[in-house]
Amino acid sequence: MKIVNLISGPRNLSTALMYSFAQRDDFNVLDEPFYGYYLKNTETEIDHPASSEILRTMDLKEEVVIDSIQSLSGLKHVFVKGMAHHYINKEPDFFLKWDNIILIRHPEKLLASFSKVIENPKLDDIGLQKAAELFLFLKKNGRIPIVIDSDELMINPERYLKKLCKKLDVSFTSNMLSWEKGGIPEDGVWAPYWYTNVHNSEGFQKQKKTHSELPKQLEPVLEEAMIYYNTLKKHILKND
Repeated sequence: MKIVNLISGPRNLSTALMYSFAQRDDFNVLDEPFYGYYLKNTETEIDHPASSEILRTMDLKEEVVIDSIQSLSGLKHVFVKGMAHHYINKEPDFFLKWDNIILIRHPEKLLASFSKVIENPKLDDIGLQKAAELFLFLKKNGRIPIVIDSDELMINPERYLKKLCKKLDVSFTSNMLSWEKGGIPEDGVWAPYWYTNVHNSEGFQKQKKTHSELPKQLEPVLEEAMIYYNTLKKHILKND
């Protein structure tokens, strides 16, 4: 069975994609299974919502998390939604057996949205640099990941998911386009802090356009982030 590994940053529609794959009978989904391991082994200046509960309830050892994912893949395909910066290992060899997808979004939009929950994020907190590094690691090892973009997805979700499924060599099912309002059992304990939009949705619905201005103090972070975004941008799967 396949392990489809979504490597994302925050506020990138990664949760909506997890919900999409959760509608399939042939997939189990996992919500950021490396989050506890990341918090246990990383010094971070920001206060992660529900951090104490995450540390109390999740596996904190990388090898234990990997083994549990591998074990689950014996039953069905597995869709792993993960944040790029949760992968502390610079060369995660276990990725080489998985089907990897890197999900990106223009960092100006990402930072404007993310700063509504985490006021002053640093470059490391949005995972874009790590995503670029993981792309290069996978490319070096002959396992070039699929790079997708949240804005491309929203042009036409059905067409984009069909293209993604073809790349993954799994059949597309129309069930992937919609879900019931509210959460799913696989939601992480952090869901109440982050998942309001997807809990109120019934599918890939375009958000009302609002002008979210980037806080001035985040402009240096944006400048750094653009370097890594541009590294990945030329590899984006287009929705055409």
